[in-house]
Amino acid sequence: MGGPAQRFATVALIGRYASAGIAEPLKRLAAFLADRGHDVILDAETAQCTPLPGYRTAPAEELGRNAQLAIAVGGDGTMLSIARRLAPFDVPLIGINQGRLGFLTDIALADMESALSAMLDGRYVEETRTLLDATLTLATGGSERTLALNDVVVGRGAMGGMIDCAVTIDGKFVYAMRADGLIVATPTGSTAYALSAQGPIVDPIVAALLLVPVAPHALTNRPIAVRDSAVIEITLLRGKDASLHCDGQSHFALVEGDRVVVRRAAHRLRLLHPQDHDHFAMLRQKLHWSETPERLRP
Repeated sequence: MGGPAQRFATVALIGRYASAGIAEPLKRLAAFLADRGHDVILDAETAQCTPLPGYRTAPAEELGRNAQLAIAVGGDGTMLSIARRLAPFDVPLIGINQGRLGFLTDIALADMESALSAMLDGRYVEETRTLLDATLTLATGGSERTLALNDVVVGRGAMGGMIDCAVTIDGKFVYAMRADGLIVATPTGSTAYALSAQGPIVDPIVAALLLVPVAPHALTNRPIAVRDSAVIEITLLRGKDASLHCDGQSHFALVEGDRVVVRRAAHRLRLLHPQDHDHFAMLRQKLHWSETPERLRP
């Protein structure tokens, strides 16, 4: 595959949008990569808030066509945003954690250079993650389409009451449900909103999609898991001020009769991790498993 710089000749950098503390680590990372012989391109949206003189910039689509690797500095929100845009280009992604919890950004800022040195030399593990393809068909005509890495959520608005929705899987009726909402999540999204709604944590290598009700009226409406090739359709039957949210970043207002169809996307996200990456060790650390109550106190 050639030397380290040839393996990932061009590296794209993406920073947490409008973050006050992002300039220093981005500048440090760009200089580190340039010193190793990599060509560095800065994401154009990042450059609007955090310009790095001396490095060229490009929109996400151009990054996808030209870069062999992308590195995001920020939190999981940063990773979600760039993942949806880069997945169609099959560009692997590394996450540097400048946020708080960071399930997707698994390299600490303090370890950035040492971890990346090994990874750029070829010592890494790669995994792929499922994305969701969501199509909203409006009762009044027209449609919207977007991708999600974590989840697609049909839910009540801030001022509305519970919503009623009908759910089918592969064209077969499953249930009509009254609830605050319904989450369709990938295994990646099982540790996001779905987790707070009492959904299960799913290993990312499991080929499944989750349907997790949010505060259902009937306690018999429980989370279920289906194969990831299933096509899930949610029709809004009743509900004022309802909405569709994808990864908590794309938002659409819903009216009665609107239909949301969710299926596995054609493209998958490629994630690179340090060679000693252990998914369950990461969960243990992030979720404080095995901690005693005394150690959890601030």
